[in-house]
Amino acid sequence: MAFIGALIGGLTNHLAIKMLFRPHEAKYIGKWRLPFTPGLIPKRRDELARQLGKTVTNYLLTPDTFRKKLLTPDMEKKAAGFIQQKLEEHVLHSDKTLNDWLTTAGATQVAEKAEQKVLEVLDAQLNAVRRKLTTGTVEEVLPEKWRVEVGERIPTVTTYILGRSEQYFASDEGKAMFRNLIDDFLASKGTLGSMVNMFFGESESLVGKVQKEAIKFVTASGTIALVNTIIYNEWEKLQQRPVEELLAGFDWDGLFGSISMYAKNELALEARFNKSILDYWPNGTEWTATNVTPKLVQFAFKQAEVQLEKALGKLKLDDIVREQVDTFPVAVLEDLVLGISKREFKMITVLGAFLGGLIGIVQGLIVFVTNLS
Repeated sequence: MAFIGALIGGLTNHLAIKMLFRPHEAKYIGKWRLPFTPGLIPKRRDELARQLGKTVTNYLLTPDTFRKKLLTPDMEKKAAGFIQQKLEEHVLHSDKTLNDWLTTAGATQVAEKAEQKVLEVLDAQLNAVRRKLTTGTVEEVLPEKWRVEVGERIPTVTTYILGRSEQYFASDEGKAMFRNLIDDFLASKGTLGSMVNMFFGESESLVGKVQKEAIKFVTASGTIALVNTIIYNEWEKLQQRPVEELLAGFDWDGLFGSISMYAKNELALEARFNKSILDYWPNGTEWTATNVTPKLVQFAFKQAEVQLEKALGKLKLDDIVREQVDTFPVAVLEDLVLGISKREFKMITVLGAFLGGLIGIVQGLIVFVTNLS
């Protein structure tokens, strides 16, 4: 009885364990499905998948789990170090030129196109300036503020001109100029010139007298007013003249060509684009390590923490787990469970045999006692 009880207990427990997974599919005799087919887990696979999905989202992969494991200060520091390392390796210290980066991004002949565009814009602006300057009178072209300032500066110009004239007339150079003028004048008059020279004496004396009179003229108050009036009247007339008339014959094309050539040489875009980021930004490593990478990672971690629960909700991990479990072959699930709990299942079988044997012994004792009585 002990042997039979142990055999029955062990076999029933072993069969019960096998019936968790076996058979994998329902078995039929004709149209009649055999009971207990398929096994428990294959039969309840949908419910198992749903429960596993809920377990994963409610207890395993929760927002708090991610916060505690991933969104930590240590992880933030490691992420910043990793990003900074890759940034330096692949960007800041790279031998790639700006042209190489632009080519990688799908942009070709950028320097040539940019130079052409700049020169087109410059040419358009220069022609616009030309049209503006040559359309209308001086009064219409010049800003009112400039015209007022020119009018206010006329007395200063007059004072400067007469002051420089006085200095020149009083100088030896001015005296020589008067001498030449008087000599040329008298020589051109023939006998009349000789008579005048005799009347005034030596030409040197006449030069001194003319020099003094010239200095008196330029320093007289009436002369200042006269010159002021003349300059101011000429300025008023000048304002009414068309600018195009004043600039007639001016080589605009030559000027614009020189400006364009200067701009092209100064731009030198092809040479500039053939330099690396390190050439233009030698301290980029220190600056990004202080001002960019830590703040960028800190912002990303804060946003991840704020959006974590919503993001996990959008991922629908429970549906993902359910779908994956649904797609598992039952044999895989069986191997998974048995691989983890094989020893425990054997112990359950042994326990069944032990209990069956124990029950058999008890039964044998009962039968023995009953037979004695």
